[in-house]
Amino acid sequence: MESEPQLPTTPSDPDTPRTATTAVNRTLHLLQSDDPDSQIQAAKEIRRLTKTSQKCRRQLSPAVRPLVSMLRLDSLDSNEAALLALLNLAVKDEKNKVNIVASGALEPIISFLQSQNSNMQEYATASLLTLSASTINKPTISAAGAIPLLVEILRHGSPQARVDAVLALYNLSTYSDNISIILEAKPIPSIVDLLKTCKKSSKTTEKCSALIESLVAFDEGRTALTSEEGGVLAVVEVLENGSLQSREHAVGALLTMCQSDRCKYREPILREGVIPGLLELTVQGTPKSQSKAQTLLRLLRDSPHPRSELQPDTLENIVCNLISQIDSEDQSRKAKKMLAEMVQVSMEQSLRHLQQRAVVCTPTDLPINNCTSEVSSK
Repeated sequence: MESEPQLPTTPSDPDTPRTATTAVNRTLHLLQSDDPDSQIQAAKEIRRLTKTSQKCRRQLSPAVRPLVSMLRLDSLDSNEAALLALLNLAVKDEKNKVNIVASGALEPIISFLQSQNSNMQEYATASLLTLSASTINKPTISAAGAIPLLVEILRHGSPQARVDAVLALYNLSTYSDNISIILEAKPIPSIVDLLKTCKKSSKTTEKCSALIESLVAFDEGRTALTSEEGGVLAVVEVLENGSLQSREHAVGALLTMCQSDRCKYREPILREGVIPGLLELTVQGTPKSQSKAQTLLRLLRDSPHPRSELQPDTLENIVCNLISQIDSEDQSRKAKKMLAEMVQVSMEQSLRHLQQRAVVCTPTDLPINNCTSEVSSK
């Protein structure tokens, strides 16, 4: 799912449909004025009308071109009013998103990313976040040179601008050709820094984790993450404490690393105490997380080859092998506790499964032991 900024929640517009239409027509007329003050007034009115009304966003779509022209004026007030109006016009409106980019808005918006005015930086970053939610716009935004500047905002911008920048980069990363451009801008240290400070249950953590998962599919991304102090640990912490979706991305990132070069990345991953979190995921994660966690546990054990027939290659044996290698007493205790809980949950699930099968396969006219015998033989 693509990210977009959330518009402020306000009460529903009290205008009736007729008065709203009148206001739209009056605003569009005012926007065509040669008077800069009238244009600013019109842009502010557009922002107000489009805060809560999808219908107004459609009705005010003819305002896009004159608003883009205002972005090019040598007037901070005009620039700000026009940018905020365009931002509201674009939210949750695919046609407006495409039209804004096609009308030439990217050049001035990208220039605002370098503004000394922090508010304009924030508004420009939020605008690119919104516009990058459109699949059609992704290659155009990248070609316009936005990615390195978004990474720079991620490094040095205000707290809100940094969040919007990483969400915009995530949106752009879903267009595969943009991944290499993002990697060239070296965003991982800043992503890790943001990941360390934001709430693990937040949408920001989810998108940071998803972006890291995409970036570590490439050698440059893996090297950058392991070279960054606390980089792998930040991903492990998401795996332990993030939302279900964030944890899925985190385990996916670690699995990608280990699958790419087990000898190189096994130790850095184990060193950060990943085992308890992986064990928890095997029983409490999404279906994808469970599968990825089990696969990663197998890759992290001491030997990549199957154990002997006397010690079958079960998840429990794999984990016991891993626990024996953990130096930290605290991590070993956590892992053993999680293993016991995992086995308990597994037994309970198996018992419920047997009970359900017994109910399903036992006709009322057959003795219970016939069914039990049939179930136990499978």
